[in-house]
Formats: sequence, structure tokens, C-alpha cells
Amino acid sequence: MSSSTQNESYLLAEHDDVLTDGERVYDIATFKDWPDELKPRERLLAAGPAELSLSDLMAVMLNVGTRKENVLTMASRILQEYGEKGVTAETNPQKLSDELGIPLTKACQVIACFELGRRLFSKSSKSGPIVLRTPKQVYQYAKDLADLPKEHLRGLYLNSHHRLVHDEVISIGTLTANLIHPREVFQPALMQGAVAVILVHNHPSGSTKPSRADIEATERLVAAGKIMGIDLLDHIIITKRGFASIPSTYTQ
Repeated sequence: MSSSTQNESYLLAEHDDVLTDGERVYDIATFKDWPDELKPRERLLAAGPAELSLSDLMAVMLNVGTRKENVLTMASRILQEYGEKGVTAETNPQKLSDELGIPLTKACQVIACFELGRRLFSKSSKSGPIVLRTPKQVYQYAKDLADLPKEHLRGLYLNSHHRLVHDEVISIGTLTANLIHPREVFQPALMQGAVAVILVHNHPSGSTKPSRADIEATERLVAAGKIMGIDLLDHIIITKRGFASIPSTYTQ
């Protein structure tokens, strides 16, 4: 039985009624009441990090939850709603807090953790830079978007050699021309010294066909990029079935 199944079984288990002055009171098990073999920190101590899932490891890092949700539920929701690659690349605590509805201190913990790992990895990694020259390469890099339950718009920011210098979740929710402001797309390019950007977003419906809103938003951003001198090279829809480029005149 997996740890998530065990957790659900424990939460659904019947508990003896607690009687106070003859009145029936419901006894709900809280996270601290869970047996040690289900708690991520205790499992880490007993079996080591290799035995823990990503959500378990994030729960250990977050330490405690809130009144609204326990720490394991929060950890699982962060990974599910923001996406594994998206949350590791995010650098704005306020944005993460607002998008996920988690305390700002928790968002700071998440970002600090991944920034630490990123810096240590960059010093020890022998792999070369990520180069994105074709839609297929973009799909291979960002195909994790296909598993997310909500629409995510991400910006992949490139230098003059087509090397990825920054990856950012720009927005979560249905893409419309009115909601996606060019500033949100191109400001990271200015901050990171990028000369071009590739947009990617997912369709949880599974359809790679761009909507009218997808096309209108893309055309608006292409025009804004030309004014700013930052090329929008492509805008790709990603689903579990594959990928498609939104039709537009990206460069002249």
C-alpha cells in the first residue's frame, strides 16, 4: 500500500465517539495524531530520503502546515497546482504565495530551498546549457506542463545563443489577451538580460488546437515584443497528446 493510500485510510478510519454531557462530539484526527510511520519527517529518520516522495520531502522542508490544511496536503497541492518544474524555477515569494494561497513565509521557504539546490547543482553539474532551437526541443523541456490540472503560461527566456537563461511561471488560469499584460511577459527578459522568449502553456482538455483567445493574446505579445526589441520566437501549446505552435508572424 502506498503512503498516500495509507494516509487516506487512516483519515477515513472510524474513531470512537467522544461524549460530553451526553452530547455527541465528532472526533477528527489531526496531522499530529497520525502514526509515526505516516509522517514524512519520522519516515525520513527511519528510512532515509530515498524512500520519500517529492511531496513528502517538501513537507519535511515546510515543517508545519496551517489551520486550513496540514503540511502534507499543502506540499502535495503546491506540486500539483504549480508543477514540479514551475515551482523549482519560481523566484518571487509574493507571486507564489498569491497564486497558491499559502503564507508568505511558506513561499519564502520553498523558494529558498530550491535556490540553494540550484546554486549547489550549478557548481557540481557537468551537463551543458539547455539550448532551445526547435519546437520539439521546447516540448521535450516543458512537457511536464501536460500533467497540470490548470492552465499555466510559462516564459522560457533565451540569450543570443538560444541558451535558456530563465524559466518563469507567468500566470495560472485561462489565457486571455486582456489578462496577460506584455509587462508580465517581457519584464523577466529585461531583468535576466534575455534577447528572446518562447511562451508555452498547457491545455488540460487535451486539445492542441489554439483558441481564439490564444491567438489574440499571442499576436498582442508579438507586437509588444517588436516594440521592445525582444523577439517572441514561438508560443507552444502542450498536452498529453503532443504539442502545437500557435499560428502567428513571430519575426519579420
